[in-house]
Amino acid sequence: MIGCGAFFGFPGILLPQLQGPGSLISMTENQASWLASVGSIPMIVGNFLVPSIMTRAGRKVAIYCVILILILSWFTLSLATSYECLLIGRMLQGFSFGMYMPVRSIFIGECSSPLYRAGFLSTTTLALAVGLCFVHLTGSLLSYQATALCCLSFPFISLLLTIYSPESPSWLATRGQYEKCRKNFIWLRGEDEIPELDKIIQTVKHLDAQETNQNNKFRQIITVVKKKEFFKPVFLVSALFIMQNLSGGPIMGVYAVTVLGLLMGPEVNANFWMVALDFLRLFAGGAAIYLINKVRRRKLLFIIGALNGGSQLLMGVYVFVRTYGYLPFDSLWIPGILVSVQMMALSLGMQPLPAVIAGEVFPLQNRGLAGSIGLVTQCLSVLIVLKAFPGLLSTMGLEGTYAVYSGVIAACLAVAWVLLPETSGRTLQQIEEHFRGAPLPDLEAYIRELTPLNEKPNGVDKNTVQLTDTEDNVTKKEPLKEFDDNLSNGKPVE
Repeated sequence: MIGCGAFFGFPGILLPQLQGPGSLISMTENQASWLASVGSIPMIVGNFLVPSIMTRAGRKVAIYCVILILILSWFTLSLATSYECLLIGRMLQGFSFGMYMPVRSIFIGECSSPLYRAGFLSTTTLALAVGLCFVHLTGSLLSYQATALCCLSFPFISLLLTIYSPESPSWLATRGQYEKCRKNFIWLRGEDEIPELDKIIQTVKHLDAQETNQNNKFRQIITVVKKKEFFKPVFLVSALFIMQNLSGGPIMGVYAVTVLGLLMGPEVNANFWMVALDFLRLFAGGAAIYLINKVRRRKLLFIIGALNGGSQLLMGVYVFVRTYGYLPFDSLWIPGILVSVQMMALSLGMQPLPAVIAGEVFPLQNRGLAGSIGLVTQCLSVLIVLKAFPGLLSTMGLEGTYAVYSGVIAACLAVAWVLLPETSGRTLQQIEEHFRGAPLPDLEAYIRELTPLNEKPNGVDKNTVQLTDTEDNVTKKEPLKEFDDNLSNGKPVE
């Protein structure tokens, strides 16, 4: 994921070097916009290709494909001597990231506990910020060819990590390898969550039995698409990905120098601010791992979404009043604070939360297909945002562009308000059953059930065990002290 962050940030140092004096490769403004956005087109191809690889060969094989293509892309960029070679390198990067987007959320979501899943998924944002910061800082000191060679280290490290990683237990269950599934599940998550493993295996067997009765593949696809647990999560995640790409990540990764110049004035050191904002995103990305684990997903999404959309709207207002002379003074701290709030909100929630939620809401049996369909929206929105941004600036100005972005973010938050359940601390199976129409279980009770006795919060007595009579819902307390005394004295214990 660090390498993918470098992929997104690479145009931020590539375009200024190519457009500067002494460049061996010349290009027009239109060609520059294509070089920045062209990676989004093969993302769609990668999204549709990877589900069959994930389903038939496994999650690890899909990750191997991603890594090898990323290695090839960095070599192509470092050796490029023409504009066409640069386009090929960017397209290979986009193809690699398009394959990786469904895999990252699905693989992490399937391998991690509900108690820690959000923290693991949110590390992707921290890694993305590390990659952006690395490539912008390195590209400010070295040529883009040398920067591309430095970025090669990330996929090579990823290759070593993948070799020693276990395969997803959920995928092994879908292939009927139940013993290996159980072994990998216990290796990854211990024995405290065995009931979830049993339910996964039971559900897979039941769904396999249903699918064997449907020989027509087209009918199977139509049946799947009509399921509420399929189309509702796809629509939800598509809206979240659109919101993610309008929150400022792609724009500041590629056009940071342009945006900062328009926002703060031509005299500002845009390169310094670009790297400073990268470090801010790096700090916020680290804080997001803790924050997403502690704050409920639904609540955090609306708070962070309001911050990000509001900051963009206020930046548009600031540029408008300054441009038309309604502001009696011109101060650097106003846009500085607003763009910092935007980047903080981006890394704290707008970027990690869609990836976290995408790893939680898709149904197990069709997770690869659902993830790819949802991510097509992300690829198209990245392409549209990056390609249309120069045109929007020339016709509407920065103030009009940010006003449009804020309105779309508000519409996406409205979709999330209707469709998004609270996924914090709940198993993937419980979330899937909710989209089918089943009520979600009480969250606090489920977390207490997963927490070992010696880690219970202060509100739970360690010397008391709760026994619930399921027939009459009567809760009884049995003191453990008598149990310990009888055990120590050698007396029989019931």
